[in-house]
Amino acid sequence: MTYRILIVDDEKMMTELLTDHLQDCGYEVLAANSAGEAMALLSRQPDLIILDINMPGMDGLEFCRSIRSHIVCPILFVTARITEQDKINGLTYGGDDYITKPFSLNELSARVAAHLRRDERNKGRMSVLISHELIVNLSERTVSWHGEDIFFSRKEFDLIEFLLTNANQVFDKERIYEMVWGYDAEGDSNVIKEHIRKIRGKLREITGYDYIETVWGVGYKWNR
Repeated sequence: MTYRILIVDDEKMMTELLTDHLQDCGYEVLAANSAGEAMALLSRQPDLIILDINMPGMDGLEFCRSIRSHIVCPILFVTARITEQDKINGLTYGGDDYITKPFSLNELSARVAAHLRRDERNKGRMSVLISHELIVNLSERTVSWHGEDIFFSRKEFDLIEFLLTNANQVFDKERIYEMVWGYDAEGDSNVIKEHIRKIRGKLREITGYDYIETVWGVGYKWNR
């Protein structure tokens, strides 16, 4: 099995250095230079995350806290912060280990290997979809944005799951009704419009973003 590692650091030279080293160690590597880029890569289900703390915008601590209840793989903080309180903060926010810069590549790869050996959590890996920093946990049927939960009814979540799983595909109301309510359901596909309206309202209120697009005369699609 080839383990997949996500590196998150705003310094491109650092991500390139770590990518080359970890690839030489036999790992598949994903690299991001911001929390936003990293969020988009979480759907690739990394087995371990190497995360810098000092980043513009959302820093590593906030990023870790926002994803920790949905992402179960080990998170290893790599940072120039060296005080005891910094280390405590990193572990409190959900990190599994802490290594300070400068460090040797051999030490880093040894810690990565140790965490991967000990990690049993990935056996029950959750199914998570990410869209514009929205985290949809299909296993626990939860939706969150920047650590804030957004609550949906059962059918609303079913609609989100269907559209997001088939992102960028357009479906008419009848097709959505068949796939979400079932072929034998007693009802009317016009309920789709009202459910979509409610989902949009809840998402827009928290995120300010319209995830579901109306394709006039055709139907709806999820913009991923």
